[in-house]
Order: sequence, then structure tokens, then C-alpha cells
Amino acid sequence: MTDGERVVSYFGSCGLFCYDLAGHELWKYETPTAVTLADFGTGASPVLADGIVILVRDEMKDPKVIAIDVATGKLRWEKKRQSTSAFCTPVVWETPAGKQVVAAGYGRMIGYDLATGEEKWSVAGMPSASCASPTVADGTLFFAGWSPGDAADPEFKMPTFDDLLKQGDTDGDGAISKAESVKTFLNGFFDNNDTNKDGKLTRDEWDAANKYMSASKNSAFALKAGGAGDVTNSHVLWKKTRGLPYVPSAIVYRGQCFMVKDGGLVTAYDAKTGQDVYVQKRAAAPGRYYASPVAANGHIYLASLDDGVVTVFKAGAAKPEVEVENPPLGERFASTPAIADDTLYVRTAGHLYAFAEQK
Repeated sequence: MTDGERVVSYFGSCGLFCYDLAGHELWKYETPTAVTLADFGTGASPVLADGIVILVRDEMKDPKVIAIDVATGKLRWEKKRQSTSAFCTPVVWETPAGKQVVAAGYGRMIGYDLATGEEKWSVAGMPSASCASPTVADGTLFFAGWSPGDAADPEFKMPTFDDLLKQGDTDGDGAISKAESVKTFLNGFFDNNDTNKDGKLTRDEWDAANKYMSASKNSAFALKAGGAGDVTNSHVLWKKTRGLPYVPSAIVYRGQCFMVKDGGLVTAYDAKTGQDVYVQKRAAAPGRYYASPVAANGHIYLASLDDGVVTVFKAGAAKPEVEVENPPLGERFASTPAIADDTLYVRTAGHLYAFAEQK
């Protein structure tokens, strides 16, 4: 993150660091290593507005939001949070009541006064592990997010422990080992769920995780500014429950709230009314998605996670129109592309690319 004079970076293991554009360290604000849900690590980035660096640390031991003076590195304010599992970046919302910091989180989305940290309003009912970040367009705030565990989700149900035993308990000991997990829903995520690190997943561990995730309430919604306290029933303009992304954030562009979910499924809602434009159409490259969509010059760019296929859509169309699907870059592509000076910058696991029109 930069204000044009400084670059501020955050590392969940140690804190915030500020450098000038020549690479000289100006200050650092050290924090303890974040203890995150299931050891997934931190996903939040700092944001900068009015000379204040805002960092949301939703972690298991000491969740909080802090405001740091970008010129001095000194703490401006700090507010405790109840959210212990969110991996998303906050957004600054310019409202008639002043600038606010909006942070999604476990159970609630909260709006804080940028200058003081005062909690102004909240919306109840959020994914149990919010990865996607809110966004602002034309004075309205938008959010779309999904996490496993929502009992109202017709498309995904968390397996019970008995389901896991049927899938993988080959030695009949009533637990799941890491080797056995390969045959189950847990494939690739055993270590995250083995909370006591004894090499066995037990019924108690899985039931505790399921109970925590069952608080998930997944949706896409638009929120109007104003109000105080719980504004769930008073300020939500529209709400939808299909086409929701897990990791990528939604983007609002050319009058539509556009999102992508795993499998290359794309969805667009009318940004003002929430009316369906198209929902869960399999139009992007197949596979998983972590990078959020970006847009410029009437196009929306999507990048698949595992092999780096970039699909370019026509923005604002009545149906998903693919302008071009680029050959795979052949590497994991998890970071959101950046657009600046008519150039598209993308970072894969091993390379940094810059794409621009040849002149």
C-alpha cells in the first residue's frame, strides 16, 4: 500500500513496516504473530486514508483494529473486536457522516469512524470465515462472501464425522490420520483441522470445527449509508444468496455487481436493484479462484488459481461475454492483478508480468 511517498507493508508474523520510495525504513509497528483460525495465516492488507494506516487483525488471541499515523508510525487509536476469523481487507467508505472504515468479520460487518475508531453501525449475518472484502461504488457499499457451514446453503453441506469415517477410516480406529484424509473431504486440509497436532482427527475436533462454522450466513448485499447500531433490517437495499465467491471479492463496474466462484462460475446482479442479470454461468476458465476480478476500459479480468488462465469478459453485458481466454501462465496465480498507467500487472508464484498494448 502506498500514498505516493511511502510504502507500507504488513506481515502477520511481525507487524507493519513503512519505507520511503528509495527503500529506507521510516518506521515499524511490531505485533505478535497472529494466531489464526486453523493456521490459515493472515489475509488482510492495510489501507490508508487521511494520513492513517488502518489494519484489521482478526485472530484467535487478540482480535482488534488499529489506526497508525503514517508519518510517525505512532498509534492513533485501537478497538477490540469479537471476530476471531476473517481474512479480508477493510474498505474506507465516504458517507454523509464522515469517512468510515468498514470491516467484515465473524458474525458482523462493522463500520468504524475513521478518525476516532468509534463503532457507528453493524450488519449481522456474515460468513464464518470472511475472505472476500467489501467494496464501495457510487456511495453504496457492497459485499459478497461465502464460507462452509451455512445450514441454509442448498449447494454445500459440511460432512459429519461419520461421513469422514466412511470415506477414510481404513484401520477402523474411529479417527482419521493424515494418510487416511487423502480419501476424504479433508484432502489437503488435514493439518488445519488437527488442532492438537497429534496426527489424528477425532470426533471432538471435527464437531468443534463444525459448530464454529455453523454460524456462517452467506450472502451478497448492497448497503446504503446512514443509520446507527444494527442496520441489518433498515439499510440493506438488496440481498442475494447465489453465485457467492469464497476467496475473491466482488467488483462493481458498469452498473453490475460481478463475482466469480470456483469452477469458473460467474454471476452478475444489477448494482442498484439486485435484479439477476445472470447467475452461476460456467463461462470463465475452470478451476479454483483466489484472485479478485479487476476491471478497466469496459473489460473484467479473471485469473484462475492453479494454472493462471486469465479470462477477459465484456463488462455490463446482459450475458457473460468472453472477449478472450489467454493461454495458461502455468503457475499458481493467487494475487489480485493491479492496473496502472494502461498496464496490467500480474504476479504468479514465480514471476511478475506486465501486459500493455504495443505502441
